[in-house]
Amino acid sequence: MRGENDAAPEPVRTGWAGLWTVPNAITVVRLGCIPWFLWLLFEEGNRTDAALLLGALGATDWVDGWIARRFDQVSEVGKLLDPTADRLLLVAALVSMMVDGSIPTWFAVAVLVREVLIGLAALVLLGLGARRIDVTWWGKTGTFALLWAVPCFLAGQSTAFANEAFAMAAWVFGLPGLVISWIAGWGYLPVARRTLRESRAAR
Repeated sequence: MRGENDAAPEPVRTGWAGLWTVPNAITVVRLGCIPWFLWLLFEEGNRTDAALLLGALGATDWVDGWIARRFDQVSEVGKLLDPTADRLLLVAALVSMMVDGSIPTWFAVAVLVREVLIGLAALVLLGLGARRIDVTWWGKTGTFALLWAVPCFLAGQSTAFANEAFAMAAWVFGLPGLVISWIAGWGYLPVARRTLRESRAAR
């Protein structure tokens, strides 16, 4: 993983070269599938298929990252687009599942509050002229665990095969993911302060 050894930093594509990449295309498809998920859950009332789709979308979060690193397609656009897509997917899934009654409200609220706070903090930093803060390994790990936990909650409340096992897996992924994501969020605070000081000094 980046930042965990002394290897040379990965090349980062900028401009048009950083826009038209396979990982970014996968991320855009992930965003485009959110309405499909909502349609399956509410119009079709099909929790099983909605959970399968949500799980597949969560898996692509690992796939596009692997492709970006493996084929030198890490880009500035991707660094912004990927976490934004993750956040929108989580928020859409959690809010809709609270309405549907397929996820514990306290758990969904705990995740949503964290996502809203991180999103607002990013906007404040942007407004103050600070540079964008890259997502940390811990932040990515917490999000990845939650992207698995949420569809498991949904599958656990469906007629899917082994739904009881999915319900158990939801907590196996969900509780560590929730704790890690909050710890990672707290860890962004000193980075944000340092970034803000650097931007003020540069001006």
